[in-house]
Amino acid sequence: QVQLVESGGGLVQAGGSLRLTCAVSGRTFSVNRVAWFRQAPGKEREFVSGISRRAEYTEYADSVKGRFTISGDNGKNMVYLQMNDLKLDDAAVYYCAAKLFYASRYEYWGQGTQVIVSS
Repeated sequence: QVQLVESGGGLVQAGGSLRLTCAVSGRTFSVNRVAWFRQAPGKEREFVSGISRRAEYTEYADSVKGRFTISGDNGKNMVYLQMNDLKLDDAAVYYCAAKLFYASRYEYWGQGTQVIVSS
């Protein structure tokens, strides 16, 4: 089993920054990738950014490229999402998810942390 706990959400003005943190615990050695997803009210959950185990590979949704940066600290089993120049459309509940080796989908999810962007 893998457990994920997100933190760092909150209220920020448009143009501001936030850093989200995902703490990964349990069978961390079996985790191949960690990603951030988000879901706004009335919208489908969408992929935001992902990172491979040793951070040799990162991926971003087009809507956040150049503004968000994903990083990881394997020693602390943490994954971070630095979000800069936040826009109203970035407001959502952000979820951290983990995919295990040989898995085809993200099986483990955190409870989410809410990001509110004000104008």
